[in-house]
Amino acid sequence: MRLVIARCSVDYVGKLTAHLPMAPRLILIKADSSVSIHADDRAFKPLNWMNPPCKLREEEGTWTVTHGKTGEKLVLTMEEIIHDTSHELGVDPGLIKDGVEAHLQELLAEHITTLGAGWTLVRREYMTAIGPVDILCRDHTGASVAVELKRRGNIDAVEQLTRYLELMNRDPLLAPVAGILAAQSIAPQAKTLAEDRGIRCVTLDYDELRGIERNDTLF
Repeated sequence: MRLVIARCSVDYVGKLTAHLPMAPRLILIKADSSVSIHADDRAFKPLNWMNPPCKLREEEGTWTVTHGKTGEKLVLTMEEIIHDTSHELGVDPGLIKDGVEAHLQELLAEHITTLGAGWTLVRREYMTAIGPVDILCRDHTGASVAVELKRRGNIDAVEQLTRYLELMNRDPLLAPVAGILAAQSIAPQAKTLAEDRGIRCVTLDYDELRGIERNDTLF
């Protein structure tokens, strides 16, 4: 993990263009080659980023990050580098969910057609630059769907899934990506916010899913 604090401007050049004016910013360069640009007022959500695989080329006054598949670029105009340090973090053990939530993920992945006939599992714990999505699957049309699993779905869960979707929909290999918030119970405010953002809410019956599991292994 390389952490750089620099006064810089940032231009995103691709299907869309975006510009960040000159200001002090934190630049994170991770071992997976991803690069993200952060301010001091947005928690962990980056101002802009480039997913792996990508390559960073450093030249005097200009850093260019190029995506290995799409050719899209982040161009950083560096006025001053204030801090530059690297740290070896090693392999992260990942987030350990509580027993019920982890089992819900396992059960839903095994019985993904609970969400719809003809649906297929791509993988559990699909990694993004800001953390793993619980389940990535495809619906009966083959379209990508990201599923966030909670025991109780609240507004924070909707916000979390929204961040994942914003990131994943920038990947041309996945987009368009729809979202599902799946939980044993979903707060009314969370359901309203999710529906407003086009996120589908699904209430899961844990006991019923466990029953499916028992029936599959009975004989």
